[in-house]
Amino acid sequence: MTTVNYPTPVNVNGYSCKNCTDVDNAKRNIDPTHPKDGPLGVNASRSPATPRRSPSAVSFSHLSASDKAPTTPTATQGHRVDLRA
Repeated sequence: MTTVNYPTPVNVNGYSCKNCTDVDNAKRNIDPTHPKDGPLGVNASRSPATPRRSPSAVSFSHLSASDKAPTTPTATQGHRVDLRA
């Protein structure tokens, strides 16, 4: 079976995926760059020489420069919100 890479990598569960196989692994929380490590790296070697990356909970890679926060403060920044019920 031949795997074809996407023109642009996609982000699934915090992992950068370049093809369908990577997406399937990422959906099961398996790092596509280290698939033999298993879900969440449970089978990873514990050697400090090979650090493993855990998936980030939030990714902003899809935002363009105009979507990101302004570099200068605005009048609405710094307000507090009470989240108590």
